[in-house]
Amino acid sequence: MRLCFFNRSYWPDLGATGQLLTELAEDLVADHGCEVTVVSGYPLRSDNGLPRREVRNGVEIVRAAGTTFDPQRFSGRASNYLTYFFSASLAGLGVRRPDVVVALTDPPIIGLAALLTARRSGARFVFLCQDVFPEVATLLEGFQSPAVNSALDRMNRFLLRRADAVIAIGGTMKQRLVDGKGAEPQKISVIHNWADCAAIVPGSKDNPFASAHGLRHAFVVMHAGNIGLSQHLDILLEAAERLRAYDDIRFVIVGDGSRRAALEQLARDRALSNVVFLPYQPREEMPRSYASADVFVVSLKPGLAGYIVPSKLYGILAAGRPYVAAVEDACEVAEITREYECGFVVPPGDAAALASRILDVYRDRSLGTRLGERARVAGLAYDRHRQVAAYASLFHRVAAREAG
Repeated sequence: MRLCFFNRSYWPDLGATGQLLTELAEDLVADHGCEVTVVSGYPLRSDNGLPRREVRNGVEIVRAAGTTFDPQRFSGRASNYLTYFFSASLAGLGVRRPDVVVALTDPPIIGLAALLTARRSGARFVFLCQDVFPEVATLLEGFQSPAVNSALDRMNRFLLRRADAVIAIGGTMKQRLVDGKGAEPQKISVIHNWADCAAIVPGSKDNPFASAHGLRHAFVVMHAGNIGLSQHLDILLEAAERLRAYDDIRFVIVGDGSRRAALEQLARDRALSNVVFLPYQPREEMPRSYASADVFVVSLKPGLAGYIVPSKLYGILAAGRPYVAAVEDACEVAEITREYECGFVVPPGDAAALASRILDVYRDRSLGTRLGERARVAGLAYDRHRQVAAYASLFHRVAAREAG
């Protein structure tokens, strides 16, 4: 079975969707005997001398040239999206005839290029919704354009109608697509994102990462991953301010993103000496960095439930660490938390509730241990190989439909 994926982010890009797609594509080749081509873009920071076409771990990578302007500005992001879209559309003409073409949502318009490739080659078209537009754009600061949002909404509905199959990464997202976009429920399969439970395992806090950053003897409250507009991390600093009297509690924010500089300035303005910012850590360091945490915080801006699913949750589960989720009650994170009883859910924006739940784990370390053990059980339920197998099964069914 030949598969072709369209998504701007792919190895070596550090975006969450790119890393997930890299794992998916490579596993489909290694474990399921598929032939896979990915039409990707260049990393936004630099092309690193990468070739336009190469094979890595059995996956053919075709890089579509485009601008790499600062994505924090609307004009820069729009230019990156449009130039990659046109270049990817041309690149699709040179792809060996696939059985199934899959579009992710980076950028949100890339589905049109994937659909064009599918129709030209007589392949099936699958729409993989990692985000739902224009809702994601309308709820994020600095990206307000009624005309663009209207166009994105029409395009999203068009792609959902034309798709032979749709993948949602959670049950709430599926409901959003059905209720808000008119998607046909029988077309939609729910396949969650994942973490590699063989690579990320529960570990000891007595490790080189914790020692290097002075965390071994502190109670560590950690956020790891993108520090962007959707995470609403101001609530974490507010919780840190409420708990500044506890000398041994450290709030550690690991990663990078559009909001990092503003949050660092806010921490300085409030003299929050209990807040530490650390750079993005390579994936091989993740088991040790995650093991350094006593409790994680997962947060999502109100109004984004079902339109975005924080993929960082799955790494936390795999690491067997408890967490407090500042999210709306009707969302994938809350559903997993309730089902496995592996963390706490507090209202988004409620810093007092967040601080209170952090103190619950701080005061009762055995509670954190129990929550962490159940988190690992949840992580195994969403393990990488299990989820990739679900993708392979779906693609085979879709391709067989074509043959029939």
